[in-house]
Amino acid sequence: MSIQIKMMTLGMFSTNSYVITDSESKQAVLIDPVDDAPTLYRAVQESGCTLALVLATHAHFDHVMASKALKELTGAPFYIHADAVPMLEMLPVQGRVFGLGLLPEAAKPDRLLTSVSETLTVGAIRLETRHTPGHADGHLAFYMPDQRVVFAGDTLFAGSIGRTDLIGGDYDLLMHSIQTQLLTLDDDVKVLAGHMGITTIGIERQTNPFLAGI
Repeated sequence: MSIQIKMMTLGMFSTNSYVITDSESKQAVLIDPVDDAPTLYRAVQESGCTLALVLATHAHFDHVMASKALKELTGAPFYIHADAVPMLEMLPVQGRVFGLGLLPEAAKPDRLLTSVSETLTVGAIRLETRHTPGHADGHLAFYMPDQRVVFAGDTLFAGSIGRTDLIGGDYDLLMHSIQTQLLTLDDDVKVLAGHMGITTIGIERQTNPFLAGI
């Protein structure tokens, strides 16, 4: 198979970043440029591919802190949902909530995605956007139907769900997003989340205590 997915867990919040490579087209997509641009850039280089697109599931600082530096290193365009832009522009001050001081500026988006689902294509890589707000405004999940994988960001985790006590958080909206955008996927679809390990839709449907009764 020409498509490979590499998960890297980086930063003080153990945030997952994903590099998706297509060995035939020699192009790569990166989901969530967390806080270590050199490591992410090196991972792409070692794959033998060129970074063609950077996507963010949402604009909380631990998911976008390397966006500007990575864009400067690679020139790859950066996409995020339009509703996430206010939080993205607040990146320098987001860290104060966690006592981290001033953070670097985020990259300016090259394209603003919307709530309408669409397919983003890079070589043989096909990613369907799914609007999943509730953890943060403008949150997106990215589904790869050919690989039976969904990059869920901070909506659904192994045995848990995204927190809703930060700016843009809404528990009822998060549960609606999970029910309508993630649990509509087949049980065998792997869930690659923004934190923690890999799970599947089926496992979470059956065992996740937050999903009982859905």
